[in-house]
Amino acid sequence: MTNLEKYNDIFAQVFNAKQEELGDHYSKETVAAWDSVHQLNIISLMEETFDLMLAPEDIMACTSYNAGKEILSRNGVEL
Repeated sequence: MTNLEKYNDIFAQVFNAKQEELGDHYSKETVAAWDSVHQLNIISLMEETFDLMLAPEDIMACTSYNAGKEILSRNGVEL
């Protein structure tokens, strides 16, 4: 499984979404179910899956699918 597939699986798991639903448009502004609990679940799974400890500013900034990808990239994870 590639890192991108793992990342997509995180969102699919947290939001019970299909892989094809994910993309640039997927954010807390466009997903009604996105709340602080879901955001923390995303962070927790990202840290566990990619063996990371994200900084508080990264945790607060993870408000979209793309933002999560950028955060992982800054932390050395290639997607």
